[in-house]
Amino acid sequence: MVETIEWTPEGVVMIDQTRLPLHEEYVTCRSYREVAAAIKDMVIRGAPAIGVAAAMGVAIGVQQADEADLDSQVEAICDTLAATRPTAVNLFWAIDRMKRLYCTLRGHPLDDIRARLIEEAQLVREEDIAINRAIGRNGAPLVPDGRTVLTHCNAGALATAGYGTALGVIRAAREMGKQVDVFADETRPFLQGARLTVWELQQDHIPTTLITDNMAGHFMKSGRIGCVVVGADRIAGNGDVANKVGTYSVAVLAKENGVPFFVAAPISTLDLTLAGGDQIPIEERAAAEVTHVFGQAVAPQGTAVQNPAFDVTPARYITAIITERGVARAPYKVSLKELVTGK
Repeated sequence: MVETIEWTPEGVVMIDQTRLPLHEEYVTCRSYREVAAAIKDMVIRGAPAIGVAAAMGVAIGVQQADEADLDSQVEAICDTLAATRPTAVNLFWAIDRMKRLYCTLRGHPLDDIRARLIEEAQLVREEDIAINRAIGRNGAPLVPDGRTVLTHCNAGALATAGYGTALGVIRAAREMGKQVDVFADETRPFLQGARLTVWELQQDHIPTTLITDNMAGHFMKSGRIGCVVVGADRIAGNGDVANKVGTYSVAVLAKENGVPFFVAAPISTLDLTLAGGDQIPIEERAAAEVTHVFGQAVAPQGTAVQNPAFDVTPARYITAIITERGVARAPYKVSLKELVTGK
């Protein structure tokens, strides 16, 4: 299994996802600003993974802070990391978790504060891997045996601390002995499906076929697809899901063709403070991601571009939401709250 991110004495080490699949390279972030840049530039991406990166970013920032006005330094570190990407709620969840811990440590020796923040950041990583495996166990029974699973973007080990959410469900189904293969949407414009999902599943020897985004409907209509499994970057209280742009189209096609559409995500991706998906902030990324592929122009110079990184899939298109605490089904206002509160 690929090591997405880890804490080392030299700094936060992460695989450079902008270089895959042609080059497997790792970068070492030696300051919180370097961690923030890695998140913003998508060296590391995927909601759970950037949550882990943010936690480690806070920890490394405090290693380099001094005792003079430490509170304001911690605030600046957290603000810098929070400003990187607006949609994935895991980023803010991790920052808030680290900030809450820091607040309980006020008045302790600085070396003790530093050590505890490192421990907490490493715990966030370890918990994420365990959570992903639990998501896999909960989701695997939903995957039909002997069928093809369609996935969009990359919600695997590369998008998490390890194992994956959507791909974790597929891995767990295979571990159960189910004979399933994968169709991976290429996921324009950043090609996370083509570059990352296919590469990752090849490492695990899981049969995978790459298709362009606009082929999904064709294969659903043909009866080839047994279910769709995707990840999520934020889930509103009513079950609306923000995920990589193009997910909404896949969900509509799945509904039309009677194909189950599953979302796999940790509890930390739920944002029950939002009543619906229209309140989820959608990140707009650079035009060059659309007009260029690997640095080569594919559109005329001066072309007007809109490049939302995510879209929102209404809850009515979602068959179930798979979490580490169980599987939620409609009505999501009730079932998601029950998973969070245990009531």
